[in-house]
Amino acid sequence: MATHPGGLTLDDSTGLDPVVRVRGLSRRFGGRTVLDDLDLEIGGNEFVALLGRSGSGKSTLLRALAGLDPDVAGDGRVEVPENSSVIFQDARLLPWQRVLANVVLGLSGPGAVQRGLERLAEVGLAGRERAWPNQLSGGEQQRVALARSLVSEPRLLLADEPFGALDALTRIRMHGLLRELCRRHRPAVLLVTHDVDEAVALADRVLVLDAGRITVDTAIELPGPRQHRHPRFLEYRERLLAALGVTTDEGTIP
Repeated sequence: MATHPGGLTLDDSTGLDPVVRVRGLSRRFGGRTVLDDLDLEIGGNEFVALLGRSGSGKSTLLRALAGLDPDVAGDGRVEVPENSSVIFQDARLLPWQRVLANVVLGLSGPGAVQRGLERLAEVGLAGRERAWPNQLSGGEQQRVALARSLVSEPRLLLADEPFGALDALTRIRMHGLLRELCRRHRPAVLLVTHDVDEAVALADRVLVLDAGRITVDTAIELPGPRQHRHPRFLEYRERLLAALGVTTDEGTIP
């Protein structure tokens, strides 16, 4: 487990105990408090979606869990697995490296290339390992980023609006792919999103972040595959939209 300064120690070897534990996390930018004494736990293999308005602190929390914000040290206690990965809205591929090299970036050892090829096959890009990033569509580039995020078999996957830049049809296909890959590789997941429908479609549990604190924490109990027209899906959607102060029928948080 990776413990940020002031972090906790816990035993999550069973996969049932929390793999993420946050206690009293605060983050301020100037005089503005973005995270306010926040507590959070994410269980092993649990898929959690985090909703909130723009500026509510969603990405700030994700960056704290990823260890990308050193200024949270001392403002709370954060513990995450050593083996964690992050996927962003931008695929962030190195344009001077071919697809396979992007997937196995940072890995070494005789099995790295084979694992990279396996992940590419899982995301539907078998045979494209020698392509350059600029030869791929936006959806294909994000598939490469997803393969890269899973090649090390992370215990925690942090996803910061990974489908936000994709068209609606590609996004639906990526939802199905992500669900399947999470069933297969079983990481704990924290998905930051503006899209209520996306959160209900994918997550075991949905959180709403408001004024620096988690104000809603609800389990999503729906049979799979989840249908957007299912009455309970619509109930969760309406409840979460109301918690976000959204009264339109759009489902995307401003």
